[in-house]
This record gives sequence, structure tokens and C-alpha cells, in this order.
Amino acid sequence: MGILRSMGKDPLGERLERIMKSPNYKNDAFQNRKETILLGGPANFFKIFWKILNKPASAKPSAHIPSVKTDLKNLPDGNPVLVWFGHSSYLLKIDGKHILVDPVFSGYASPFKTNSAKSFEGSNVYSVEDMPQIDILLISHDHYDHMDFKTILKLNHQTKHIITSLGAASHLEYWGINMNKVTELDWNESVDIDGFKFTSAPARHFSGRGFKRAKTLWASFILKSKNHSIYIGADSGYDTHFKEIGEKYGPFDLALLESGQYNEMWKTIHMMPEQTVQASLDIKAKVLMPVHWGKFSLALHPWNEPIERVLKKAEELKVAITTPLIGEPVIIGENYPEKKWWRF
Repeated sequence: MGILRSMGKDPLGERLERIMKSPNYKNDAFQNRKETILLGGPANFFKIFWKILNKPASAKPSAHIPSVKTDLKNLPDGNPVLVWFGHSSYLLKIDGKHILVDPVFSGYASPFKTNSAKSFEGSNVYSVEDMPQIDILLISHDHYDHMDFKTILKLNHQTKHIITSLGAASHLEYWGINMNKVTELDWNESVDIDGFKFTSAPARHFSGRGFKRAKTLWASFILKSKNHSIYIGADSGYDTHFKEIGEKYGPFDLALLESGQYNEMWKTIHMMPEQTVQASLDIKAKVLMPVHWGKFSLALHPWNEPIERVLKKAEELKVAITTPLIGEPVIIGENYPEKKWWRF
């Protein structure tokens, strides 16, 4: 029953009525702005599924992931502080407020405890109990490696506001989350909370927690405080939307862009590492922080290949990059860790 509940529920009623009015919803599903082939049809899906279940040994690290244990409840004031928890989960402290993005502390990027979706040894050193009071919880889309059922339920009592993509709150409501503290955004919609402006922007991806896809929206987000601007890239294949976002909302002090879980078979929905670097230039980021790696193996590539390819391209294009350990503070405008900790 717990597994079935964790799969969530598709939008209904007034939420579905709002969705149907969205310019991004056509033919009973949300659409990318350009034609996007996900996995190439049923035959290819089963081929990929078999490969995922039989990954090469290099897809996981040969030793424990190193980490730093930081007191998250007493992060310094001053410039914004970011602490990464591996994959696409991180905590931001800005102007005294705590913003938590796509937290996954259950140890799995799946409703099932399968070895293929288990976090790397050493990467799951933070838990809900380590978190401070959360002023804003941002959930980019409803995939299991971004919207974690167990984590969200545990965080509920210490979370003041939740921002997510249009339709995704259907899962939250089904899980008993109070909708009075939830805001759903369509692309190009904004909300102001606690002195921060969040704007939902396009991404090239998809959604779904079961067999049905694209019933809820996926998005990237622009976070603007009084003095800082951060791009929360979430999941996205490379496309022209990055340049458009840069021209409209840039420059950004920091861009968090996905760099892992890619493959030529699904290159339209996840960037190759070299595209990650180009995307940071497109959006006019001062510093790039590659995410979506370092905790789970959801593709077939060697676990540390993403960061090595990003570094090589960043050096070629002269892009500033930060590569913190899990738990190591990044202080925006002041301290950008760049130790190559994955080389062991």
C-alpha cells in the first residue's frame, strides 16, 4: 500500500481544469516546445530497461563517496550559502531564509528498493533530521529522483511553503499536504514569497510516476533575491530555451545544471556534459555548478564521467565551475570549492 501511495495521483477537478487552459497542455498532455522523442518506442524501452538492470561495474564508485558534515541549522549569514546533498538536492540559505530544492533522503530514487536506484555508499549522509526549518521547499517536477515521497512527508511539519510545477501538487494533496502552503506554477508564471521571486521557466524533459506521462509539468526556475540571482536548472535536454532565459533573466550569480544520467538514446531529455557547459554560457552564468550526479546511477555511463567531461569542456570554454563535496558549503561570491574529490 505504501508503494502504491508513493506513486501519487494524476490531477483531477479544478486542478485539471486549470491545466487544460495552459498553453503548454495539448492533446491531453503537457508538451515540450519542440518535438521530443523520449526513448524511441516500446521496443527501445525494454532494451533500455534491460541495460539499466545490468549496468557495468563502473556505473557505481569503487569506494565510499567522501563528504563533509556541516551544521545546516547554523549556516553563516552574509553571502548566500549552498550545501549540496548529491544528485539534484541542495539547501540554500539566503537573507536568513532556507530554501530546499528536490530533496531525496530516502536512499532510493525509486518507489522500490532496487539496487539500480540505490544511493551510492557514503552519499546518503544527510537526513531530514539534519535540516533546519524550511521556508521554501522547491520541487521541480514529479520524477522519483526529485519528488521523494518519504522525504516530503517527513519534512511537511517543518516546511512553511512549497513551490512546484503545474499539476505536481496533485501528488502532494493525495499525500495529505495542506494545499494552503502550496503554489503551482506554469511556465513564465512567478510568485513572491518571503522577499524572493521564483519564476518557472521552460525545460525540455517529461514527467510521470507511473505509466502515464506528461500529466504534470516539468520546469526550471529562476530565483531572485534582493541582491542575487540563481538559476535552478532541474532536468532538461539542451535547446534554445537556455539562451532565451539568459537574455530575459540573466546574468546569474550561479547556475545549477544537470550533467549526469545521459545517454545518446535519450539525449533530448538529458544534456550531455559538454552541453551543460554551453548551457551555462547561454544563460549568462558567472559560475556553473554541475548537479544530477554523484548519488545515483540512473544511466549507463561511469559514475564520475559526467564531472570529468564537464571539467574538460569548461576549461576549453573558460567557464568558472565549482565542484563541492556532498555537504561542503559553497558561499556565492566568496568561496567556490573545486577539489577533485571523485578521483579515487
